[in-house]
Amino acid sequence: MKNQIQELRKMQGFSQEELARRCSVTRQTINAIENNKYDPTLALAFKLSKNLNVKVDELFIFEEEIK
Repeated sequence: MKNQIQELRKMQGFSQEELARRCSVTRQTINAIENNKYDPTLALAFKLSKNLNVKVDELFIFEEEIK
């Protein structure tokens, strides 16, 4: 699942460290999410959406596998 967190974070003027602090996680967690190496929990997804001022479904891009 891809996401738009890095783009939205930069538009808001937040560093990874600042967004991490606001969401009570580490900067490494934000980095891993932005690089699609970690899918956040539902609770963290809601914290991210609140701090980035968007709906949860605007953060993530679901790509169905084509079979």
